[in-house]
Amino acid sequence: MIEKGDIVWLEYDAYTVNPSGTQTLFDTTHEEVAKKENKFEEKKVYAEQPVIVGKGRLFIGLEDALLAAKVGDSKEVTIPPEKAAGARDARLVELKTEREFLRQEITPELGLEVSIGGRRGMITSNAAGRVRIDFNNPLAGKTVKYVFKVTKKASTPEDRIRAVLDMDYGLAEQFKVDLKEDVLEVKVPDLCKTDEKWFVSKFRVVADLRELTDLHVMRFVEEYEKKAEAPKEEKPAEAKAEETKAEEAKPAPKPAPKKARQPKKPPEAKHSEEELPREEKAPEEL
Repeated sequence: MIEKGDIVWLEYDAYTVNPSGTQTLFDTTHEEVAKKENKFEEKKVYAEQPVIVGKGRLFIGLEDALLAAKVGDSKEVTIPPEKAAGARDARLVELKTEREFLRQEITPELGLEVSIGGRRGMITSNAAGRVRIDFNNPLAGKTVKYVFKVTKKASTPEDRIRAVLDMDYGLAEQFKVDLKEDVLEVKVPDLCKTDEKWFVSKFRVVADLRELTDLHVMRFVEEYEKKAEAPKEEKPAEAKAEETKAEEAKPAPKPAPKKARQPKKPPEAKHSEEELPREEKAPEEL
């Protein structure tokens, strides 16, 4: 049996039940169902999902159905609004000016989900510079239906740890978990080192591990390795021998030609006194 505090994995298709009796798919773990109902999302991972039972994280009606189920059971449950997302609250529908959205670089469009003042809501109308935004849960006031199967239950401490990682972040199989009694060491994958989502999710992971496990110490490890330089490739002995032969076969360089010696100019002959011009003789010699 499933009890409060258990973590189980579900496959499910979830619908809203319209007043006319028709059904509209709003969530599923099955890719083929999403495609059939024109609700397929490229970035979504369609696979069984871990959930915590009895901690107020699921609709009350769904938790009641899970507590009455067994692993391997396939069940169907229709849940009224009061046991699902609750009744709609007219006070949660507000009018905002278009300017408030443009200040946040948001172009208000009908059906757009936005975050204003820390609250998430959906734009339901936009006219004459006035934008109506509904902060109610999108499922508020609606009857919902789940067709689900419990595929397995976390039975070991490591199962619970990996389930928490999957619920709060995803990619649980990429984390390396080392558990020794009440001390946990988790080596995070390289993706987390630059993922802003992990920076936020890590605090939720820690909070859930404290609540759902008996761990005393938790460590999250990031590893950075210095890559060794690739060794230079040694040339084969044959290639080296060929290079040596090529060097030896090269003709010896010719010596540079010697420059011809320039003949020295004979020293200029000194003029004797008799050959000095008249004007250069001393007055007493005239």
